[in-house]
Amino acid sequence: MSDPRHLFVYGTLRPGEVRWPFLEPFVVDGGADDIVHGHLFDTGLGYPAATFTSVGASPVAGRVYALSVDTLAQALIELDIVEGAVRGLYQRVPITTATGIDAWAYQFGADPDITLVPIPGGDWLTR
Repeated sequence: MSDPRHLFVYGTLRPGEVRWPFLEPFVVDGGADDIVHGHLFDTGLGYPAATFTSVGASPVAGRVYALSVDTLAQALIELDIVEGAVRGLYQRVPITTATGIDAWAYQFGADPDITLVPIPGGDWLTR
């Protein structure tokens, strides 16, 4: 997989959610509904957490967006800060969506103080 130029979002970076304004300036299209295999959890803190794996996985629903090539590096730096990747709470990982798009996604890192509760159906917006 080469460096992806897309971002898969499943939680607060989705349109209408609290962190969408951080992503919106960098997208170049309207996005498309897609899924990634893994596990989606409610943190109980107003945002979800996902892990991406094929082992015992279920669909994690979200949208995939093309990012502007001209501002891709800036977008990833800013989103890493917003998503807590610089603190290890989340990590940006390469994934491939069900429709075959190579993209970045933010996967839950580790925080022993957060209790993860599975979200049935794998969609943050319908929790």
